[in-house]
Amino acid sequence: MPFATAEDGTQIFYKDWGSGQPVLFSHGWPLTADAWDPQMKLMADNGFRAIAHDRRGGGRSGQPWDGNNLDTYADDLAAVIETEDLHDVILVGHSTGGGEVTRYIGRHGTARVAKLVLLGAIPPLMLKTEANPEGLPIEVFDEIRQGVLTDRSQYYKDLSAPFYGANREGSTVSQGTRDEFWLWSMTVGIKGAYDCIKAFSETDTTEDLRKVDVPTLIVHGDDDQIVPIVSAGAKSSKIVKGAQYKVYEGAPHGLAMVPKYAEIFNKDLLEFARS
Repeated sequence: MPFATAEDGTQIFYKDWGSGQPVLFSHGWPLTADAWDPQMKLMADNGFRAIAHDRRGGGRSGQPWDGNNLDTYADDLAAVIETEDLHDVILVGHSTGGGEVTRYIGRHGTARVAKLVLLGAIPPLMLKTEANPEGLPIEVFDEIRQGVLTDRSQYYKDLSAPFYGANREGSTVSQGTRDEFWLWSMTVGIKGAYDCIKAFSETDTTEDLRKVDVPTLIVHGDDDQIVPIVSAGAKSSKIVKGAQYKVYEGAPHGLAMVPKYAEIFNKDLLEFARS
């Protein structure tokens, strides 16, 4: 299995499929690279090179005590990019992964980046503050922390419902999809999972978004119960100059893994990558 070595020596696992222009996928919390498998196969089948890594703290990557923050995540991403000497990369980030790829651009620039895709992504800021009244109150994130600390297995089983919109009337989300979410989540060490809550909720990426100077596609479901569209996609689309902004009506946070919406997203992703 291929690994990149981070600055602190942590081993970052990544999968690398196909050949052609590289498309690098960054996953959401508390998942792994496997959450991107359908999109990776899609891109590799269509002449692209698909790459996805497990964020430090979970999956097949190392589980260090330190470094579970957006700056280090971005530098770990840089380690993967530099290990494979990738150029003309299309960065695709979902949820926390959207913050990771955005912070990568803020810290490392776009010399190696061709395009950016943000899907249900956390930028610019999830936490409610005086300057960000549309955000979520800190108590919401404290509840997540409590869930991870006390009974994370059951917490992840429960979280899969709003994540995929399985708690909505008429949902066709399968039990298998929800089980998959739990399986991936349980590979993440409790320290990495806990620390990441602060990383994805309290990190302001506004200035990173302002540094984006490549074609950008922002996609968000208007029924996202995890990262509300009003404080995320709607705001990011106004900060990134020239961004394409697509709102999927009725779509949940994990829309790329729900067939009804994945079909639309896959089409939009491939079309944007080819444009």
